[in-house]
Amino acid sequence: MSDNKPCIICVAITGSLPTKENNPAVPITIAEQIESTQEAFEAGASIAHCHVRDDEGKPTSDPDRFAALKEGLEKHCPGMIVQLSTGGRSGAGNARGGMLSLAPDMASLSVGSNNFPTRVYENPPDLVEWLASEMLKYDVKPEIEAFDLSHILQAGAMHKAGKIKDTPYVQFVMGVKNAMPVDRDVFDYYIHTVKRLFGDDAEWCAAGIGSNQLVINEWAISSGGHARTGLEDNVRLNKDSLAPSNAALVKRAVDLCGKYERPVATFQQARQMLGLRAA
Repeated sequence: MSDNKPCIICVAITGSLPTKENNPAVPITIAEQIESTQEAFEAGASIAHCHVRDDEGKPTSDPDRFAALKEGLEKHCPGMIVQLSTGGRSGAGNARGGMLSLAPDMASLSVGSNNFPTRVYENPPDLVEWLASEMLKYDVKPEIEAFDLSHILQAGAMHKAGKIKDTPYVQFVMGVKNAMPVDRDVFDYYIHTVKRLFGDDAEWCAAGIGSNQLVINEWAISSGGHARTGLEDNVRLNKDSLAPSNAALVKRAVDLCGKYERPVATFQQARQMLGLRAA
């Protein structure tokens, strides 16, 4: 870990899968998402990772809904980094990038395919190239969602070719069924690979799915990286109780920062660390 570096906490507020049947605290409507994110922001999160749902609560890539959410977050969480999802559960093909013209601070970018619990998460090269080009066009910093080691290496190749601007921000995603399990040796090699490709000062983060969320939060925070939490990835506080809010999961990550003597990054610090424009 490097000199008590501030830790950036990302809150993944909704996702595409969790429902109120899974946990009544999952925010579905735009208004619910804004309120939940504001609580998480006040608790210490500096990045909001965002999906939107349609009137039936199903995932969508509707740019108008993303625009309404982005506007609400910028009003009620001034300075917070807004990261929009281009994930594959919300749409197909170029529809997945229809919100990039809104020029959010960041957007997720998956640069390769892998298995998910019941399907293949398809990210064909032509779509990856197009999404990356749209992010360059609208000055959106990608967060590379690494479900596999090959995704980190692909991000390195794209960066070298000028298809990803600045130093990539790579997120290790572990614990998705049929994808990369939670493995400490692999986690440590991911860190080694990021530093080898992008330099010792390159920022990185990590996300764990389900009960693995707390494990990965601790590994990331104790290793000098940044942490993602939130109801998208995990609806429980522990095996006996549901998480009462996104803010409760953020507070748990904040407590880990205290345990490892790392200050929680303000949105200003997070923007500077990630090379983003000032709010």
